[in-house]
Amino acid sequence: MMRSHVESQHRALLASPAFRRLVRRRWRVSLVLTALLFGLYYGYILLIALRPELLARRIGAVTTLGIPLGAMVIVGSWVLTAAYILWANREYDPEAARLREQARSPRSD
Repeated sequence: MMRSHVESQHRALLASPAFRRLVRRRWRVSLVLTALLFGLYYGYILLIALRPELLARRIGAVTTLGIPLGAMVIVGSWVLTAAYILWANREYDPEAARLREQARSPRSD
């Protein structure tokens, strides 16, 4: 009896508009950040392939422009990861916890 009650609560949660909105927002944020990361990474790869002379330009005694640009790709990926973590901690996790608690608490119909 208890199991069917829990299952019905889970089904109701999964079908709820609030849960569906949360899932859509998570997908949208994930896809945007993934596209930005791909753009950053593949932009650098394309720059290597199409403009190697630009990356070979010296900016110091032994350093070329390609080294700091490559480091910026790595730092950019960290920034995008941090952006996701901040979004998840501020938006996604609290809303997921609220929905979870709402599903656990008995309804007052």
